[in-house]
This record gives sequence, structure tokens and C-alpha cells, in this order.
Amino acid sequence: MKKTLVIGSSVCDVIIRLHRIPQVSGDENIIHQELSIGGCAYNVAHILDNMHCPYDLFSPVGQGIYGDFVRKHFKEKKIPIMIESQQKNGCCYCLVDDSGERTFICEHGAEYFYQASWFDQLDANNYQQVYVCGLEIEEDHDEVIIQFLASHPHLTIYFAPGPRINAIERKRLMKLLYLHPIVHLNQQEIFEFTKQNDLSIACASLYQITQAPIIVTLGKDGCYYYDEKTSFHTPSIKTTVVDTIGAGDSHIGTIMACRSQDMNWPDCLIKANQIASLVVSQKGSTL
Repeated sequence: MKKTLVIGSSVCDVIIRLHRIPQVSGDENIIHQELSIGGCAYNVAHILDNMHCPYDLFSPVGQGIYGDFVRKHFKEKKIPIMIESQQKNGCCYCLVDDSGERTFICEHGAEYFYQASWFDQLDANNYQQVYVCGLEIEEDHDEVIIQFLASHPHLTIYFAPGPRINAIERKRLMKLLYLHPIVHLNQQEIFEFTKQNDLSIACASLYQITQAPIIVTLGKDGCYYYDEKTSFHTPSIKTTVVDTIGAGDSHIGTIMACRSQDMNWPDCLIKANQIASLVVSQKGSTL
């Protein structure tokens, strides 16, 4: 089995639990605060590791207190540091309210700014699939990630644009979408991108661009799969939601692990819903 390449951030999550997210000029007391390792790429890699899927985590580790936090965790987990950056690492403030829903406030640092020379160490022939997150594409002003992906068309691309899909420069985003990635996003994100409010129409609209499968997560309602030949809904696993941090990352990570093991799409999505339900039933972004 060839490896999966995971491109993206590994960051310190500053998790702040409170009863409700404060409004403008509001005042809320913090119930609990903690530091945790997270980031979209780290969360995906964690799932791949749990499912015994070989991978490389291609994630910059920088300087400062947050870089030191990530570096210490990598060493404890024996995760190779493939990129050492001289920039300071940023962090992500994760506000979690009583419903378990999360709101992110991010400081972008070394983990989001890729350099072309870093990719020279990679032998693309070692990989069969690659994960990339929207935040890295948003900050990829020199398009070094897109250039790498375009140079290796044998790679199956999994793209999770996230809630800032419309913040990515449109021309840059379209270059990536024309590389035929499997796009993984939630219902709000696909509605905002396509300007549609019907799920099947929204998926058809996006598919016209990517010509590749689309997976839309629906929270408590499971997920929806779409390609030109078929579409189907996979119900969720009932659970008590404690914390939704990392739910989407665990979902796409499970899909990638299952697909690398030649599992069919319906079974992949059943498994992905199962893993995501476990993640949201506990505190933090990983199992």
C-alpha cells in the first residue's frame, strides 16, 4: 500500500469552554480552558494512524511558544518533523458552547505558509492520495501547493475547503478544483459556494467543475454522496454531542483510510459517520 500525503496545519488549539458564544459587547465567563494539539492536517493524520494507513504529515513546525508546543507533541508521538520553519507558529482559539458547537478564531503562522523548496524532499511516486485543506490554499499566494498537485496527476486529491471557501482567491480556488479533487465540505459551505439552496442541485453545480465525487456532511443527519452516476444519503450514528472540534477532519480522514484499502463508497461513509460520531461524543479533536 502506498502512503497518503497529508498537507496542512498542526497547531496548538486553545480550547475555551463557555455556556454561550458572547455577542458584540457581551460578557461571558469561561468554564474551562485547555491546550490541545490539533489542526486539520494533524487531525486527519491521527485518524490515518489509528486505522493503520501509512502516511506522511507534511506540516510546518515553527518557532515560539506554540511551535514549541507542537514540536514537543510530535516528539512524544514519534511523528517526524518534515518541515522546520523559522516563522512563529500561530494557534487556534476554539470556543465551545453548551451545545458542543465550535467557533474558531485563528492566528495564522508558520503552519499555513508553504515554500516551494520544501516539496523537493518529496518523491510523489511514494503516494497514492493527498489531503489538502482550504486554509493552506487561502494563504498559498505563490500557489506552490497547487503547482505540486498539478505536477503529479496520478495523486487522488482530497480537498476540504472548510468554512472559508469563499475567502480563497477565486482564480486560485478554480485552479485547484480543475485538478478534479474529491471535495469534502458541509451543507452550509456548498450552499454558499454554489449560491444554491437545494443539495442535489448544489452538488451538480460543483460537480460540473470538479468532475469528481463530492461528500457533503450534514451533522446529525449524516452525509450525502454525489457523482455523475449516483447519489445517496448515509444516516448518522446517534450520539450525544459534547464537542464538534475535529468532526469534519475525522470524517474525511476515515474516508481516505477506507478508500486506500479499496473499500466501496457506501461502506466508507458508514465507517466515516461512525468515527465522526465518536469524535463529537468526547472533548477534543481526536480519539
